[in-house]
Amino acid sequence: MSDELRNDDYYDRQASEPENTPPKKKKRGFFKKFFWFSFFSGFFLFLAGVIYYAVTIYPTLPDASSLRDVSYQVPLKILTSDGKLISEIGTKKRIPLDYTQIPERMTQALVSAEDEDFFKHGGISFKGLARAVYELITTGHKKSGGSTITMQVARNFFLTKKKSYLRKLNEIVLSYKIEHQISKEEILALYMNKMFLGYRSYGFAAAAQTYYGKDLKDLSLNEFAMLAGLPKAPSRYNPIYNPERAKLRRDYVLKRMYENHYITEEEMNQAMAVPVHAKLTGSRIDVEAGYVAEMARDFAIEHFGDDALKNGLTITTTIDSHLQDVANKAVRDGLQSYEKRHGYRGVITHFAPTIMTDHAQLISELSDLKTFASLDVGAVTETTDDDATVMLEDGTVTHISLDSIKWANPYIDVNKTGPEPEKITDVLNVGDAIYLQLTDSGWQLAQNPKTEAALISVDPDNGGIKALVGGYDFFRSKYNRATQARRQVGSNIKPFLYSSALEDGMTAASIINDAPVVFHDAALEDVWRPENYSGRFYGPTRLRVALMHSRNLVSIRLLQHVGIAYAIKYIERFGFPKDQLNLHRDLSLALGSVQFTPEEVVRGYSTFANGGYLIDPFIIDKVQNFDGDVIYQANPQKACTVQCTPDDPTTAPKIITPQNAYIMTTMMQDVINHGTAQAARVLDRKDIAGKTGTTNDQKDAWFSGFNPHIATSVWVGFDQPSTLGRNEFAGRAALPIWIDYMREALKPYPNVPFAIPDGLVNVPIDKTTGNAVPADTPGAFFEVFREGHAPKVPNVSEKNIEEMTQKLFQ
Repeated sequence: MSDELRNDDYYDRQASEPENTPPKKKKRGFFKKFFWFSFFSGFFLFLAGVIYYAVTIYPTLPDASSLRDVSYQVPLKILTSDGKLISEIGTKKRIPLDYTQIPERMTQALVSAEDEDFFKHGGISFKGLARAVYELITTGHKKSGGSTITMQVARNFFLTKKKSYLRKLNEIVLSYKIEHQISKEEILALYMNKMFLGYRSYGFAAAAQTYYGKDLKDLSLNEFAMLAGLPKAPSRYNPIYNPERAKLRRDYVLKRMYENHYITEEEMNQAMAVPVHAKLTGSRIDVEAGYVAEMARDFAIEHFGDDALKNGLTITTTIDSHLQDVANKAVRDGLQSYEKRHGYRGVITHFAPTIMTDHAQLISELSDLKTFASLDVGAVTETTDDDATVMLEDGTVTHISLDSIKWANPYIDVNKTGPEPEKITDVLNVGDAIYLQLTDSGWQLAQNPKTEAALISVDPDNGGIKALVGGYDFFRSKYNRATQARRQVGSNIKPFLYSSALEDGMTAASIINDAPVVFHDAALEDVWRPENYSGRFYGPTRLRVALMHSRNLVSIRLLQHVGIAYAIKYIERFGFPKDQLNLHRDLSLALGSVQFTPEEVVRGYSTFANGGYLIDPFIIDKVQNFDGDVIYQANPQKACTVQCTPDDPTTAPKIITPQNAYIMTTMMQDVINHGTAQAARVLDRKDIAGKTGTTNDQKDAWFSGFNPHIATSVWVGFDQPSTLGRNEFAGRAALPIWIDYMREALKPYPNVPFAIPDGLVNVPIDKTTGNAVPADTPGAFFEVFREGHAPKVPNVSEKNIEEMTQKLFQ
């Protein structure tokens, strides 16, 4: 036998003999030692980790009780004086609710979708964690975190979104702390106010507004379920972006609600049958006042810093919601009326026949067109000689008659239009995209105005702004013409000049010659030949008549009489900026070459309305923090209406005498009753006064007027100054807007004459000479004078004058 065979045999025998078992025993001892070494090493590592966590990390974890005082990023809310919403401004839309304000159905839907054992566990769902661990082991990926609502609150309020095992451990520990320090109801409210649910909406109350335009309490079962499905993935299950997947998620939530015995099978099936109907909506704005909202935003940032837009402040303005709506309509109707006087500039665009035959595409094309203010868009789908059929953006159909477009002569320039249309197709054809405006007579052809306007209305007693419109549409132009645009005021300056003449000793009966005059004034031109708008001259004219008819030459001579320096210093009393006045230290000041904002102008006119006091217009009444505490309160100075002491800090400064204010008011009443603003007589009021104002070449049109309770200024013009048209005087361009607004604004106030202050007398005068005459003189006119400035009536005692005054003023 070979050595090789012998060796194999030897080894075979050796392997079969019992005495060779001790080496196996040694191998088992090694594994046993290794096991215990690993166990104790792991245990001590775990213990060390626990100690390290307890000593270094746990103390850094926040106190869960701080959640009771959590601050949300809540947008700035802006309200009218009567509590209507103007705007919400902020990067996040949120409406925080207390648990008691959350509907039970919303709670049931949410726990069914996110954490069905929420009200049973102590913050951790071991079943959920086990499922997450199993998924990790079997797939190698973290598919779900096994997070409860409490764990999500811990993560969202205290931890980062970076996924790590340490973060998960912190999440678990914090969840226990949260559950032991605040109630389940508080935890759920925190979750429901914090979660991001798409489209800048944080919290379920904000999401209800975003997707359904409703308060949370007003949602239906299918809508509750839809919102409850969003936290898992707001983009994936978004009912607007992905309605099919959102419906699957909603139906899953409904099924879980049924399985948890929150709803019946019938309720589940009915809710599942409802189509997805979410529609992106903004905040439910009650009042359109974009320019006011921007003023409030600026105020908030100036006074409270950039955080004002996310700290849940509420700003209450002085705006009256009804008057703001009236002002918006008055301005827009006024500008549309101007457009109709100057012809039609043409359609927006023209759609190809392929678009017109595709209903869905036509609606899509219409929705892409920009709309402004009260304008809508439509497409002409059919025409006859007398009628046009128009489809609106929402798919509804209306008709426009030939009679309603008679105004639509082709626009040539501001002074000229083409011939009046004789049939519909002279203006409109199939495929035309047009602007329309809904009026009391139905839908009417309209156009996007080229002109702009501003209206500002204040309480002359304290300066609170009741309505403010800074332009045709804030979203067309954010430039606030009511507070920012300085424009030549034209004859709106004249009441202040005439008031200075009264202060200087003249009277409403003083005579100034309305005659041609030539000035050699290097500051203006080498030769300046001012004229009245009529081009005529009227000779010796009483001041009352001159203001009534806005005679330019009388105003210039009046400025010469009182002196430019005196007039500027006097007009400055009314709050007009000195620097602007000093830019016009020449005779053109008498015709309103100076530039002021509508806000400055209405402030000046308020002095006449309140009897001589200078008020400061303001628009912010109060500011409240998120908890409702008032952190700012306006404290305006007020005009003295009863008995006031000169040193009373709450009383506005008195800048002219009540006698001066009253006489000027009666002169401006005559502007309405007999002068350039006679159109305002349609209001049939005894308590209104005002003044028109038109600048050279009709570039600016103004009307400012008041009663004792409200003062309003209106301006109309192009942003880049150019003529409105040769016939567009203030009485035609601006006054109708003022009338439409004041018709509503005056309704709450009794129609009684202005109160007459002491120190005035009525004296009969000759209308031509302004001299006092006996009362029985044919054609005698009773003029009001300040005591001490009244002319002496021949053969009439002062006692007789007082008796006549009392009779006239009764």
